[in-house]
Amino acid sequence: MVDEVYMLSVFEKSAGYHSVLSLEGLPDPQRTHVMWATSKDFGMSGLRFGTLYTENRDVATAVASLCRYHGLSGLVQYQMAQLLRDRDWINQVYLPENHARLKAAHTYVAGELRALGIPFLGRGAGFFIWVDLRKEREEEAACVIMCASVKYNIRGPALIPRMKSKHRIYYITLFSIVLLGLIATGMFQFWPHSIESSSDWSVEKRSVRDVPVVRLPADSPIPERGDLSCRMHTCFDVYRCGFNPKNKIKVYIYSLKKYVDDFGVPVSNTISREYNELLTAISDSDYYTDDISRACLFVPSIDVLNQNTLRIKETAQALAQLSRWDRGTNHLLFNMLPGGPPDYNTALDVPRDRALLAGGGFSTWTYRQGYDVSIPVYSPLSAEVDLPEKGPGPRRYFLLSSQMAVHPEYREDLEALQARHGEAVLVLDKCTNLSEGVLSVRRRCHKHQVFDYPQVLQEATFCVVLRGARLGQAVLSDVLRAGCVPVVIADSYVLPFSEVLDWKRASVVVPEEKMSEVYSILQSVPQRQIEEMQRQARWFWEAYFQSIKAIALATLQIINDRIYPYAALSYEEWNDPPTVKRGSVSNPLFLPLIPPQSQGFTAIVLTYDRVESLFRVITEVSKVPSLSKLLVVWNNQNKNPPEDSLWPKIRVPLKVVRTAENKLSNRFFPYDEIETEAVLAIDDDIIMLTSDELQFGYEVWREFPDRLVGYPGRLHLWDHEMNKWKYESEWTNEVSMVLTGAAFYHKYFNYLYTYKMPGDIKNWVDAHMNCEDIAMNFLVANVTGKAVIKVTPRKKFKCPECTAIDGLSLDQTHMVERSECINKFASVFGTMPLKVVEHRADPVLYKDDFPEKLKSFPNIGSL
Repeated sequence: MVDEVYMLSVFEKSAGYHSVLSLEGLPDPQRTHVMWATSKDFGMSGLRFGTLYTENRDVATAVASLCRYHGLSGLVQYQMAQLLRDRDWINQVYLPENHARLKAAHTYVAGELRALGIPFLGRGAGFFIWVDLRKEREEEAACVIMCASVKYNIRGPALIPRMKSKHRIYYITLFSIVLLGLIATGMFQFWPHSIESSSDWSVEKRSVRDVPVVRLPADSPIPERGDLSCRMHTCFDVYRCGFNPKNKIKVYIYSLKKYVDDFGVPVSNTISREYNELLTAISDSDYYTDDISRACLFVPSIDVLNQNTLRIKETAQALAQLSRWDRGTNHLLFNMLPGGPPDYNTALDVPRDRALLAGGGFSTWTYRQGYDVSIPVYSPLSAEVDLPEKGPGPRRYFLLSSQMAVHPEYREDLEALQARHGEAVLVLDKCTNLSEGVLSVRRRCHKHQVFDYPQVLQEATFCVVLRGARLGQAVLSDVLRAGCVPVVIADSYVLPFSEVLDWKRASVVVPEEKMSEVYSILQSVPQRQIEEMQRQARWFWEAYFQSIKAIALATLQIINDRIYPYAALSYEEWNDPPTVKRGSVSNPLFLPLIPPQSQGFTAIVLTYDRVESLFRVITEVSKVPSLSKLLVVWNNQNKNPPEDSLWPKIRVPLKVVRTAENKLSNRFFPYDEIETEAVLAIDDDIIMLTSDELQFGYEVWREFPDRLVGYPGRLHLWDHEMNKWKYESEWTNEVSMVLTGAAFYHKYFNYLYTYKMPGDIKNWVDAHMNCEDIAMNFLVANVTGKAVIKVTPRKKFKCPECTAIDGLSLDQTHMVERSECINKFASVFGTMPLKVVEHRADPVLYKDDFPEKLKSFPNIGSL
């Protein structure tokens, strides 16, 4: 370890300094590490800025992991980059002046020491002079004698000599003052208290009575129209947010003012009930601050939720009057009903410059990805109607449309679907024959039949959500609340909170041009998936749609996640209902670190009597660059393994473990010989996987060390006729399991399989000599709550030499037994933990028409 922290503080020209990095080659590149910092050469120890030069990847990885807790702010990094770039100033101004001052100080101190007759060691570099105080009296040597005794191994009667009485009293007094100051500071910092005012943002504060009146001259400045190029890194000032130990942005709400024009006419109507609830929700949350200087985000008290009530120009002028407007930087506007006749634009027409917009009807043309927030259009019926939750499952109507103001062309298509499919489709419209006193908004009619709304939505499996004059429709909220799966037919519509919510789990999006085919499209959705979507739809409403407060807090959470991404909510936290979260055990592999590549993986080959095939597998696997060790589990107690001289000669250690019993579970035993985190389980007849496929699988596992990463995928399906689960091995678009005949996983799961497997699953597997791979899939999915990852295009293990006698998987009863396994394991676990996914991992250039030498993994096998 070479510490060059004083490399620029050599002030004697005759001395000079040569960095180890100036050599043509390092003495030992893997064991030579060079450090430098600005603390000495630039006198900037407070910034905690330093560098480490090393060619050892393990050291770099270890230090990088520490940087998570000792990172520099962006401001410091920017300042240091600007400083170090200015080489002319450093070389021509700073270093000559610094060297001159250091030399002058050294000359002065050295002269005084010579005059006192004190020996010293003077050098032409650094800030310090070593002095020899052995001849001085113990009282005068003070603490320096302790350092000298360590340096020169001098033993004295006491480690810390006594000071003179007057000095001791002085230092004790000084130390006491400093200690009391530190205690007081600590109490102020950590004692439970609130720096902010405890006053609430009450309804009275937002009353239009007794609020200041602000007159807007006709020539008042107007902000620019919304900048469509804005992104968080270009139009949002993150430095206003600063460091916050709680990782929470601070939101300031402007005080209410009444804006009028030159004639005294109000710019807008009284603040709406919904906007009042929104501001109340923010002020009651952890985000709120009443200190404008601490705010990261600013919310105007100008109500722009409904553009129909706004005077566009005057509202923009009012926004420009806000004290911290600054072109709208870090300002958030909430709008649910954008546009107006005849165009009905999909974003608020009020000029707003750089302000963020939480809008309720964005299209892909007006939505600024990663900057704006798409929010739902609130449905007042949510608060007015009591709608008990209805469980998932088949319902009276397969498809239902409940919107009243539907475009005539769309209504023709819907009525055609109803005529074609009969009672399975119900198309409702506005009622024209209601008696007085009956709210039309609470009723829907089909011919002369009247239905209660939104209760009728609970009678349908799928509910149509069509675009109206505006893209965003309040009916989406009603449909979700009813647990009806929304069928969204609105091209270019950006669904609410789509930045974080996975709408594929709760809705079906159909292009407008395919509206006539919507019935057949919906029929292709499996019943199991429909029931999951019904549950997910209801939960989306409960979590994010049911109140103005829920909408406001979800919006702020999304913005908070952008500013503090290291503390952001995960996909699962946004999308998994509480029942799912509680049903899964916390993932034990919680560290967000990628296992080092240098460690490699251990291949475990379970074998019984196929020696020739086993040797071929060993030879092929040994070609994988990241293989660290190969472990053969010999599962035949009636036959000895081959002699040592017969085994293939490979570049890594090969160890043979003999088992006491012939059990399939032996492949998942936590053997002491497994020293790597990664394990590759591979059968003794898997000779068709290439080294590139295996290496790529290992690289994918390193990115997802808590997953099962494998090759051929399999699927579990619900058989509605038999009313139970079945095992599917044919080619499909989905996968929920990977075969452990060739799969990577963390060695921790060997321990769980052997010692923590629920019920009698392990014994059942060993008794039936089948399904140990399904059991491992169940175990990993239940512990982590995550799906498997299938890599490369392979869907089957092809083994031309294998016969029906050799291969267990070729037995005709195999599929039936595998289905029984799934039902058995689901019964023991008490749930179905397997997750269905529709993707796989392939190398980036796998299908690209590039020369093979440019591809990292050119030899990826066929299907």
